[in-house]
Amino acid sequence: MDKSLSSKIFIGLFAGLLLGTAIQYLFSNISFFDTYVLGAAEGAGGMFVSLIKLLVIPLVYVSIVCGIVELKDITAFGRLGGKTFTLYIVNTIIAISVALTIGMIFQPGAGANLAGTVSHSVELATTDTPDIFSLVVNIVPSNPIQAFADGDMLQIIFMAILTGLAIQALDKRGGPAVNTFKMANEIMMKLVGLVMSLAPYGVFALMVQLGATLDSHTLLSVAGYVALVLAVLVFWIFVFYPMAVGMTTKISPLKFSRATREQVMFSLSTSSSNATIPVTLRTLTEKLNVSKSVAGFGVPLGATMNMSGVSIYITLATIFVANAFGQPINAADIFTLGLTILLLSVGAGGVPGGGVVMIGVLLHQLGLPPEGLAIVAAVDRICDMFCTSSNVVGDTAVNTIVAKSEGEIEPAVKEPQQVALNNS
Repeated sequence: MDKSLSSKIFIGLFAGLLLGTAIQYLFSNISFFDTYVLGAAEGAGGMFVSLIKLLVIPLVYVSIVCGIVELKDITAFGRLGGKTFTLYIVNTIIAISVALTIGMIFQPGAGANLAGTVSHSVELATTDTPDIFSLVVNIVPSNPIQAFADGDMLQIIFMAILTGLAIQALDKRGGPAVNTFKMANEIMMKLVGLVMSLAPYGVFALMVQLGATLDSHTLLSVAGYVALVLAVLVFWIFVFYPMAVGMTTKISPLKFSRATREQVMFSLSTSSSNATIPVTLRTLTEKLNVSKSVAGFGVPLGATMNMSGVSIYITLATIFVANAFGQPINAADIFTLGLTILLLSVGAGGVPGGGVVMIGVLLHQLGLPPEGLAIVAAVDRICDMFCTSSNVVGDTAVNTIVAKSEGEIEPAVKEPQQVALNNS
């Protein structure tokens, strides 16, 4: 996306939030706004998100296949996959460790005494905590059509990898298949460009809904918890990742932050790692000059398992609920809690609300009051926005580092202003 589109998304985000807030607090008694304006915003926002999701599944499958068939040396695939997977896991572990440390130091929710203050309880999900064995076994789909219909990213990624390796094994005979997938990838990227041109309007509609539904009383009661979550996530997005990229590549932290600003704006509005895949791919290949083979493989994988933002969110939310309801977590249980959060974050869906579902599962596992989920869910939209931004910027950071180590970053193209100065 160019700077003008980035600016339009930024304007749409804040204009929608202001309008939604005005509707809630100034025009709440006017039926026109409740019926027509909010109805139109809900419809337009829903259509935009659905349009993005329409592209995600075929884009993931095609991009991974293209990423593999474009590798000059097939042995590089194992090295590339190993580096990407390892960095994603290390990134998540670091995020959990920092969040646990901050949570134990600041103790969000301590002294709140919220037990009995929530008039309605939320039924917790009955999903069991995922284990590594189940995650591995379920990667292999028994029905590929069902995997695509359900949007099971791990299974789709597995099938795409098999397809790419099979085409590579055909050598020269696989030429027609290679050309077909490359053309399909170009078509998908063109569709992405067309959909992204509608992003400012879609973001505006989504933000109108958000501003019109926030409960001020709930926000005030958990303001400290929300502020702590946002502070850690903002630090991760604008300090940790840029510094990590700066220390491992020749890309300056400032340049990295500028390159990812469209990602941040878009992910704040959609709260979906999967929906942001097209923007992440464009950021890596067009802004950071990462090769399509690295980006095509790493980004879909990251949207599925690189959940540093979710890890931070789940950790602090759980500590908040435990403290707020008078059941603080003991230091002896920190390791077990951290391991459980690691498994949950990997299993979290890259869709809006994926984090709060995992929080519900964790509260159930720890025997914490189910009423706590009602409070967390009330402000989930705010936390989830920044949580998603942390996830997708983390995908960009990891893939940039991997590309640098593999020599898959093309020489940077000079900025137009820089070229003009050099010619003067």
